[in-house]
Amino acid sequence: MITKRRFIQTSILAALLPIKTPLLAEEDTMQNRIAKIISEYASQGIHRTGTDVDNQSADWLIERIEALGVTATDTVFDFERVRPITNQLSIAGSVFSGVPLYDCQYTDERGISGSIGVLGSNADIGVIMALPIASSPSGRLVLAARKEGKHKAIVIVADSQLPEDGVAPQNAEDFLKPFGPPVLQVANRHWADLQSAIKNEVQAKLVLHCEYTKATARNIEAKIAGSNPSLAPMVVMTPRSGWWANASERGGGIAAFLEIILAVNTSTPRRDVIFTANSGHELGHTGLDLFLEKNPKLIKNAHIWMHLGANFAAKFGSQVRLQYSDDNAAASLAPWLKENIVTPGMVTPMGQRPLGEARNIYDGQGRYVSILGRNGLFHHPADQWPHAVDLELTSKWVKAFTQLAISLATRGLQNRQAALTGG
Repeated sequence: MITKRRFIQTSILAALLPIKTPLLAEEDTMQNRIAKIISEYASQGIHRTGTDVDNQSADWLIERIEALGVTATDTVFDFERVRPITNQLSIAGSVFSGVPLYDCQYTDERGISGSIGVLGSNADIGVIMALPIASSPSGRLVLAARKEGKHKAIVIVADSQLPEDGVAPQNAEDFLKPFGPPVLQVANRHWADLQSAIKNEVQAKLVLHCEYTKATARNIEAKIAGSNPSLAPMVVMTPRSGWWANASERGGGIAAFLEIILAVNTSTPRRDVIFTANSGHELGHTGLDLFLEKNPKLIKNAHIWMHLGANFAAKFGSQVRLQYSDDNAAASLAPWLKENIVTPGMVTPMGQRPLGEARNIYDGQGRYVSILGRNGLFHHPADQWPHAVDLELTSKWVKAFTQLAISLATRGLQNRQAALTGG
């Protein structure tokens, strides 16, 4: 039986005073720091929410923040984590193992047996090749089939644009309210065998046996106080969890997060700057939802939210997207894009609901500037350091957003000069 997960906050965001850090050694360049952070983060293992790796990574991030002279806290939440037991499709003696969808219904240990066919057919088990992107055409077909409930089970094969070995899971947008038939996700290398089974009308058996186990996850937070507490605060946020090592998916955002903490803490901010790195990204932004629930007025009251999203560090299939709430938000970043000679491949039209965590701020009618992008290794285990990361380009984007952060935090001072010296 499916149990609705409950998220319970057990600690709260504290008001913190900044501690100034000494000047960095000359050879400690931004690019070297970014490389070190992404390397360390990616080497930690699989960053799924509430796992041992996720919690160890939280400790690491706290240490990294405090090494910059800023106090960090965590907000711990309890929840029921999916623990896969047996997740496989059996056809004529062959077994195809995979990863469950994290917001569907599951089978018992006996599984489901029946015919296999293309998604949308009359087969008991529907099969489709799809990208791990809900808004893609194949992603929309998967969602529609899950809602329709025509199939007893669904198998998603990783798209041929991804490496053939390794599963690229879909995010669990409905983690708190799972629905639809059992869904197994498998590597692309199984596509030909599944097509053959469909053609020959072979019977199949799917077992998606999982259980829910009690776990904890953590948001990591910090605050650097400005000289004028009457000014609206600025918020810098980044997700820190995901399906695999996430070198290029999450690493760029975490490196930028730390660079901004360093730069703001060694400048003279006028407004408070609040930092939050959230777990639960792949589970419907549950960690950010918790943060917003605890700080209900912050969306509208913040001067601006800076969203350091996914994939802008990617080397393969990269296309950086910028997202703005309004013209002033776009204008604030423009000089730093020019300064660092970077241009986005896409800009989300203003007024359109943005992607990533920026959507939470949009839904709450807040102001934001957001960076994320495409990734040829999106949600794939091959997203590893160093081959998946474009370090030189990542450093330019990080510098532009770091300069923007200083400019916004010190507005009213000589902000351009302050920003230019912050990288």
